[in-house]
Amino acid sequence: MTSSFQNKHIAAIVFPFGSHQVPFLNLVIRLAQACPNVIFSFISTAKSNQTLFSRPNIPGNIKSYYVSDGIAEGHVLGAHPFEKLNLFLQAGPENLQKGIDLAVKSTNQKVTCILANAFVTPSLIVAQNLNVPWIALWPPLSTSLSVHFYTNLIRQHCADRNKTRSLDFLPGLSQIRLEDIPGDVVPRSDEEEPVFSKSLASMGEVLPHARAVVISFYEELDLPLFVQDMKSKLQSMLYIGPLTLSPSDTNIDTNMDPDCCLPWLDKQGSSSVVYISFGTVVAPPQHELLEVSEALEASGFPFLWSLKDDQKSLLPNGFVERTNKRGKIVSWAPQAQVLANGSIGVFVTHCGNSSLLESMANGVPLICRPFFGDQGMATRLVEDIWKIGVKIEGGVFTKNGLIQSLNLILVEEEGKKIRENALKAKETMQRASGAGGKAEQDFKTLVEIISSS
Repeated sequence: MTSSFQNKHIAAIVFPFGSHQVPFLNLVIRLAQACPNVIFSFISTAKSNQTLFSRPNIPGNIKSYYVSDGIAEGHVLGAHPFEKLNLFLQAGPENLQKGIDLAVKSTNQKVTCILANAFVTPSLIVAQNLNVPWIALWPPLSTSLSVHFYTNLIRQHCADRNKTRSLDFLPGLSQIRLEDIPGDVVPRSDEEEPVFSKSLASMGEVLPHARAVVISFYEELDLPLFVQDMKSKLQSMLYIGPLTLSPSDTNIDTNMDPDCCLPWLDKQGSSSVVYISFGTVVAPPQHELLEVSEALEASGFPFLWSLKDDQKSLLPNGFVERTNKRGKIVSWAPQAQVLANGSIGVFVTHCGNSSLLESMANGVPLICRPFFGDQGMATRLVEDIWKIGVKIEGGVFTKNGLIQSLNLILVEEEGKKIRENALKAKETMQRASGAGGKAEQDFKTLVEIISSS
């Protein structure tokens, strides 16, 4: 095996935005540990790499290299949420090639394979220019791959923009509705389509060129017809399991739990605590924060709320003082370990992919309030396919709507079935990730592809 890895140099190209960076680094770390004789050059922006490589225990065969973020000196970013993404992608393959040139000069070894986030479509051009294999990681919700693969077909079928329109013309997606899919799939007709949206819409043309498409999920839990359809179109589709922090890794020191969430949870009753978090990107509007706080106060359930410091001032006067005997508000919580704690009864979430996977891995039911991207699709799967949670009534937080959902899952008979389904999903994930499971086999296949490149 050692000889098969000699002179192997993998360029790992990151999409340096949102929640995509950590899962990608986790994949590269797994590969670097499995292939200690392979060089991995981690190529991203300076800001992204400085954040990622501050973590301990990065394998020695991973080295970071910087490329431009595409923002010209003196340029002032506007309010458009996609502007940074567009500028990075517009910098094109030439920008990525500069990072590879730095890595080749530093290691004195040519690149033999490119591993990239699928969103960085210019990386395919770089791979083709170098005549090396291109492997793409799809970090979002696996099922969302289909809507980006079939963007043009969706736009044809859903020209009337009927939000309740089913995507029954896509294999396996009959229960998904137009209102569930990312907004950039069917953009407003009066807006110029951003570069990022065009990049996503090109997936049906781009991804078939990948030597393999890596999925951060388990095939055993995915929609069978969707899997069958995608596998018929791709050279290889590898389900290697979630690339978030392992939920079983509960040995963290107090520096990783500065507000002592875990000791506090240890004092609570089994499956009794409401955990609320909307990730690092989403910021619910003030009126919804008020509704959430009023629901928590009126419901009487113990709660742990991970809330950004700049949002705490938006809470009702006296709320913290009135609820401090059964509630805890922190600016950050070690989410994987929180969800692994037996006191957690339900997770109130935006249903981002990392949060969804961590909740499923621990058998915790969800109350979902999706905001953007693939969160609507994830919510639909949670409620109607896996039946492990519910969408908040009306799609936005209200006091009565949240109380109703909390009672449903934590008190009522229907919630018992939801909790049972959540535990079944956890058991499926455990079997899939075990020795000899599909995820292990697919990861070995990924290693073999790298070794043969």
